[in-house]
Amino acid sequence: MHPEGTIYDRKRSGSHGEKVLLLPWFIRAVYRFIRGIGSGLLAFSVLAFLFSFGPIIKQEIAYGLKRVDLTTAKSESDLEKKKSDTYKDFSLEIAKANKILAVQKEVQSYGVNSYFSLVIPKIEASADIIANVDAADKDAYLEALQKGVAHAKGTYFPGQKGTVFLFSHSTDLPINIARYNAVFFLLRKLEAGDAIIVFFSDKKYIYEVERKVITSPKDTSWLTSSLGEERLVLQTCDPPGTNLRRLIVIAKPVLQD
Repeated sequence: MHPEGTIYDRKRSGSHGEKVLLLPWFIRAVYRFIRGIGSGLLAFSVLAFLFSFGPIIKQEIAYGLKRVDLTTAKSESDLEKKKSDTYKDFSLEIAKANKILAVQKEVQSYGVNSYFSLVIPKIEASADIIANVDAADKDAYLEALQKGVAHAKGTYFPGQKGTVFLFSHSTDLPINIARYNAVFFLLRKLEAGDAIIVFFSDKKYIYEVERKVITSPKDTSWLTSSLGEERLVLQTCDPPGTNLRRLIVIAKPVLQD
């Protein structure tokens, strides 16, 4: 600041006094000119900074606001999706429960269980299936056949893409046919295209007969060989009540409900 104003004059004798200092007009003009240039340069610097970096700052601010909007939208979208998934899962659970109830109601009409059972509509045959029965253990399979149809141990279950092997042997005495072979007594009547229903673990599997094979009683290849895809194989003795031959019925899966 230029020295302008009133000061005390210490050179006066006898009393205190004051003296007014004032720079010449041209010095003050030069000073104001220089101060104006400084203010102008400062303003120019600010404008130049805004001009140079303004677009960048604007983009940064816009990007930040956009990210906030996107984050908010994503949060809202995730919340809506979570609600939708919850309702969807709930609906699927209801549909699944209703399907199970429908299967359980259907098997009751056949007099079998929904855990593992067999129904052949054409010959009006129905029976529970005893799982994992050793086909080489006569005592074990004869005991199982008093309760229903036997599922051969080591073979697959419905839906597992392998051979599901079920058998119902007849015995050596005709008097025991009704006791051990009643379920498959009319198995020979089945033809290609006939339906076979298997219930397993509260699900319904429908198979369609492909072909029949008559083979030797010593032929165990159907138990050990793989057909390369899921197949239902039913075996019984032929003629019923004898051990002369084996009747094999092969069926392919057509529907899982």
